[in-house]
Amino acid sequence: MPQAWILSYAGIRIAIKINDSDAGKRDLELRGTLKRDCKEHIMFKHILVPIDGSSTSLQAIDKASGLAKAFGSKVTAIYVIDPYPFTGVGADFALGQDQYLGAARAEASAAMDAASERLKTAGVTAETSVVEAHAVWRGILEAAERLGADLLIMGSHGRRGLEKLVLGSVTQSVLSHTKITTLVVRG
Repeated sequence: MPQAWILSYAGIRIAIKINDSDAGKRDLELRGTLKRDCKEHIMFKHILVPIDGSSTSLQAIDKASGLAKAFGSKVTAIYVIDPYPFTGVGADFALGQDQYLGAARAEASAAMDAASERLKTAGVTAETSVVEAHAVWRGILEAAERLGADLLIMGSHGRRGLEKLVLGSVTQSVLSHTKITTLVVRG
C-alpha cells in the first residue's frame, strides 16, 4: 500500500509518495517542481543511519537511499559498539572483555557489509563507520554532531511493556536527546 508524506522546507511544499515495487523495494516518487527546487534548496545534506544488523535497520537504509537519491544527500551508516556493556571483577573479566569486543567488531563488520551492499544496489554512494561509545544512543548523537548530519533515519523494533522496560530503547533515548530531525522506521 503506497504511503505519502508532505514535508515543508524553506517555503517549499514537498509531496513524497513511496510505492512498493514488484521487487519488494520501495521507490520514491517526487511530485511537481520538487526536483528543480531541491537542487536549489537541498532539504537534507547529510543523512546518518545508525544500524544494528537487524531487518529494521536495513529498512532504514532503504528509506535513506530513497531520500538521498531524491535530495542528492550524502549518506553515512554507523554501527555503535559499547566497549563496556557489563562490569566484572578479577582476571576473568579481561578475557571476557576481549572476547566480547572481538564478537562485537565481527557483528559490526557483517552489518556494515549488508548495509553497504544495500546502498550500492540502490545506487547510493555512502560512507560507513564503526563507533565506540559508552551508550549506543550517545554514540549516535556524537557521530551526528561530528559529521554534521541534519537527518537521522533509524529503525525501531517496536518493543513494548516489560521487554521495553528491561531491554530499553536506543531509538527512544535518541529521540529524547536529539535536536536533529529524525525519521523512525518501525519494523
